[in-house]
Amino acid sequence: MPSTPTVTGRFAPSPSGPLHAGSLIAAVGSYLSARSQGGCWRLRLEDVDEGRVRAGAAGAILRQLEAMALDWDGPVLTQSPRKAIYQEALTALQTKGMVYPCACTRQEIRGIGERYPGVCRQGLASGRQTRSWRLRVPDTLPLWEDRFHGWQDTPAPQGDPVLRRADEYFAYILACVVDDGEQGISEVIRGGDLLTLTGVQRYLQSALELPYPQYGHLPLLCNADGRKLSKSLDSPTWAGEPSQAWEETLRLLGWMTPAGLHGAPAVEWRDWALSRMAGGQLLYRITSLATAAEQR
Repeated sequence: MPSTPTVTGRFAPSPSGPLHAGSLIAAVGSYLSARSQGGCWRLRLEDVDEGRVRAGAAGAILRQLEAMALDWDGPVLTQSPRKAIYQEALTALQTKGMVYPCACTRQEIRGIGERYPGVCRQGLASGRQTRSWRLRVPDTLPLWEDRFHGWQDTPAPQGDPVLRRADEYFAYILACVVDDGEQGISEVIRGGDLLTLTGVQRYLQSALELPYPQYGHLPLLCNADGRKLSKSLDSPTWAGEPSQAWEETLRLLGWMTPAGLHGAPAVEWRDWALSRMAGGQLLYRITSLATAAEQR
């Protein structure tokens, strides 16, 4: 009888456009980590914010991963049909008194500053109506250990986060935590832009009585003015050959790659990288990797 994998990783892109070079780092990094440990690698399309979804993007992402020889286990999980499940989680938090209704508009919040100071924490002002629901986050959160960066203290960067928005869409932070729990995700290898969110995610996992995955945050690929590549900024999609994508991505992770593999099929790059991981290669060597997009 086959043994159950002890590691389950995942890649969870948003179908707001095809993958760009920066998102390939998370895809390759999470894949190599899970597969090199004999584990599963799940794929999830995080389309909970349906207003950002672009037609055809989901199919384009699947084709890009297939071209890179990044095979996933089981069906692709899509968030948009799962609103009732996220509502169940929100209701459980409401029952525990761990969330509160908020009447603040975006314009009002912009006037307050970057960090939401808990205007509605003690109840709505007279005549105000509920627009969203926020998680009541304590002033201090437990330390947690990042796989690559060591012990972290990551309080909520913007104060109490919204879990259900005024447009009734559920926020990424809630959907992500619920789905990681349901899919049995034991490790999350992702971009460093989400590192500051991790302490709050762990608090939410505790509130929902879900296990903690191990987290590891990889380098960000930035453009010439220092902003991270992202689909929301219309960053260019990866237009090169899969072999080039593998070579560049591994270089960004701090690897030395053999000249003999230049131009090789993606499956050869994948198998070579997995063999190196099995031989003790570090997934990510921390260096200065804020690379201008045009240097790709």
